[in-house]
Amino acid sequence: MIELISERLRLIPLDHFLLSTWHQEGRASLEKQLRLETSSWEIESFFEAETQDALVNFWLPMTNEYFLDFPWYTNWEIVLEKENRSIGGIGLSGMPDQDGVTMVGYFLDKKYRQNGYASEALKTLIDWAATDFSLKTIIADTPVENLASQNVLVKQGFKEFGFIEEVKHIENLKVKHWRLDIKK
Repeated sequence: MIELISERLRLIPLDHFLLSTWHQEGRASLEKQLRLETSSWEIESFFEAETQDALVNFWLPMTNEYFLDFPWYTNWEIVLEKENRSIGGIGLSGMPDQDGVTMVGYFLDKKYRQNGYASEALKTLIDWAATDFSLKTIIADTPVENLASQNVLVKQGFKEFGFIEEVKHIENLKVKHWRLDIKK
């Protein structure tokens, strides 16, 4: 199994089998399969809805189609080592496109915010993704009012670009666009 290790975290990409376990049997079964302590994420309803939508409509179909490159198309569990507990998720939108671009998204359990875990997880995933020679840029969107997430991106070198626009996904949101150019 692939895992990325940082100072305090372990990132575990969920393959198609693990995603299927989550979808069919729930998070407790997934956590048992991964030998993690059971957690009950406290996340905003938006993140809960977005996660369920991604599970059914992106992660499951894409990891089935791209089974060898699944880490690019899945949720990576963010595991706090000292508790052996999932505290959130992070992932990419797929392998770099023809222009060398992919997108990143992440969330953390409310109980674990303001500890630098999101920044640590993002840096760890960026370092892994940057080993792919075709990756040139990682983009991200944040809700305008989510200053904490914007600070996470800034710490990792992302720059705001474009303009604020309303995006219809799970709900209508005004978002800022961010980009990180990968130095080779």
